[in-house]
Amino acid sequence: MKTLLLAGTQEARALADLLAADGMDALASLAGVTDAPRSYPIQTRRGGFGGEDAQELFMRDGRYDAVIDATHPFATQISNRSLTIAQRLNVPYLRLLRPAWQSQDGDRWHNVATEKAVANLVPKGARVFLATGAQSIDRWADFAKGRTLFCRRVDRTDEPFPYEGSWIIGQPPFVLAYEMRLLKTYAVEWVVAKNSGGPTRAKLDAARALGLPVALLDRPARLDCEHVETAQEALSWLTTQNA
Repeated sequence: MKTLLLAGTQEARALADLLAADGMDALASLAGVTDAPRSYPIQTRRGGFGGEDAQELFMRDGRYDAVIDATHPFATQISNRSLTIAQRLNVPYLRLLRPAWQSQDGDRWHNVATEKAVANLVPKGARVFLATGAQSIDRWADFAKGRTLFCRRVDRTDEPFPYEGSWIIGQPPFVLAYEMRLLKTYAVEWVVAKNSGGPTRAKLDAARALGLPVALLDRPARLDCEHVETAQEALSWLTTQNA
């Protein structure tokens, strides 16, 4: 079996470790949005494919026997496109999707579907920790009007922050004490985040500890394909494809 692993998450890295331990033939593909990602224990490529036609040619020439999509839960473009290509090539496709976060006692979560819904919820004049990623910063132009935003990114940049507020440079993982200190330092009044799931929920725990409201963006609709939640389940699925 030759596997294409669409990577970039902790689940992808855990699966790569399992594939390497079993000596499986696999390639991890990273989007390349982080300047210096941690290395994977399997063959790795970085950067986009250059569109649907180029990706299909890459997958066809690579003669992959299976595709495991372990990209971010909100990476809808690459997921939708990869599934479409895999179906055309008749290649088995699996979505490795970690569970969404669930609220706990004391959380002040407001589940919302769109950026526009966030704008209707968060009052003008608010100081907002925008924990949705630097790659989507352009989508918040309307929301930024009349609000002060602080957006975290992994890599330093000379690019000026486009709105009132600033970039916050930080490398995960983040612990509760750090996130509480950050929210206090920037006098944050609202947290805006995607329901990404996974271990990086310290910002939400910090918001709960400080009594802050959270606007939490709902996940995109699930793809019409097989799904698992853990790297071990993905490895088991791959083993059945090779049976």
